[in-house]
Amino acid sequence: MSVRYATRFRRRTAAVVVATCLLVAVAGCGGEDKSPDAKPSVSSGAPKTTVSKGPQTEEPAEALAVLQGEKGLELTVGSAERDAGGFLTVKGTLKNTSGSSAVVSSQTSGDETEVMKHGSSFGGATLVDSVAKKRYYVLRDTDGRPLTTTGISVLAAGASAAVFMQFPAPPNATEVTLQLPTFNPGTIKLS
Repeated sequence: MSVRYATRFRRRTAAVVVATCLLVAVAGCGGEDKSPDAKPSVSSGAPKTTVSKGPQTEEPAEALAVLQGEKGLELTVGSAERDAGGFLTVKGTLKNTSGSSAVVSSQTSGDETEVMKHGSSFGGATLVDSVAKKRYYVLRDTDGRPLTTTGISVLAAGASAAVFMQFPAPPNATEVTLQLPTFNPGTIKLS
């Protein structure tokens, strides 16, 4: 009997040691590699604008589109950038222009069960290429999470938040329409 218990104990101990080693290895891979001599990089470009929780004093230089939503919500699209991987990232600012707190509708997450189970997001957004007659949906990761800003459910009066949405890039389109549930559609010119 004691040999059987000793064998079980050794197996369990070995399993714990292997699991601990794997956890340490995975944790070591996740950090950023920064040397102690590394200095912060300085960019010589234009100053970056920041999004604040209070009233916003700086407006983007040129808005590609402004989508009006319900309860005083306003989505200002500042950029739509294609990348080499075939994706289009739309960035902007969601602002509450009303005098009271505004709840961001759960409809902006869309109606797909896989997306909805991950909480509030902009997963219901679509791009429409009317020339090619195609609709592009927000990309999702392998777990079904939308590649958008998540977790914005309430904006205080005058508050704003940076948002992004990532789509497959329409191959030949120069102009698309951004549609977001509960917001008026807006046309975006692509470069």
